[in-house]
Amino acid sequence: MAAHRHVLICDEERDSRSSLATNLERHGYRVSVTGGSGLTRALERARIDLVILGAQPGEDAALRACRHVRAASDVPLVILARRADEVDRIMGLELGADDYLVKPVNPRELLARLRNILRRAAGSAAAATSSRLFRFGGWQLDNVARELCDPEGRPALVRNAEFRVLAALLAHGNRVVSRLKLVELARGRDARPFDRSIDVCISRLRQVLGDDARGPRIIKTVHGEGYVIGVPVELA
Repeated sequence: MAAHRHVLICDEERDSRSSLATNLERHGYRVSVTGGSGLTRALERARIDLVILGAQPGEDAALRACRHVRAASDVPLVILARRADEVDRIMGLELGADDYLVKPVNPRELLARLRNILRRAAGSAAAATSSRLFRFGGWQLDNVARELCDPEGRPALVRNAEFRVLAALLAHGNRVVSRLKLVELARGRDARPFDRSIDVCISRLRQVLGDDARGPRIIKTVHGEGYVIGVPVELA
């Protein structure tokens, strides 16, 4: 599980992030470290499989950083706090953190939690592409035949990247999919969270689907979060 997994440690306490990095690297993880000011750049520069948010400058800074990460990505995220504050823990989980731990944390426990989070993330990704047939707004997408058909049953021409993006949106039903997730599907592991190519991809899909860009009905934009299918999705 650890092989080739890239963990980003964002922590202002150098000793803390150094010991964390050493422990993770010893168990086969690839590790990058940064302070709070370098978080955005670190997410842009490389494919990250999991983020650990440690001590940040200022009150509630870790929660603000959590909100910032979630606005750009659905990457698994763990908050490693300096104090056991129940309100902060609940808020962190509500903002999208996958776990909330308090320093000092047992290294073995941390490793076990990271493995479980990464395992769940991998399972969710596999489930997202397992359905064969989606029906939505009169259209039909066949994952096995790799075919998109209009309401009259005629095949529509879409590029590979656009097909993958549409399939991912449909697999999530009527839940929002982050921009980074869609960018990764369209461009691969070197994709960056603020890559504007996904906007072009969504625009082309809307043209194919006859979705009015000024008031889209099928693929809706959720500002600051991503995109979502706005019509009922049926699985077959």
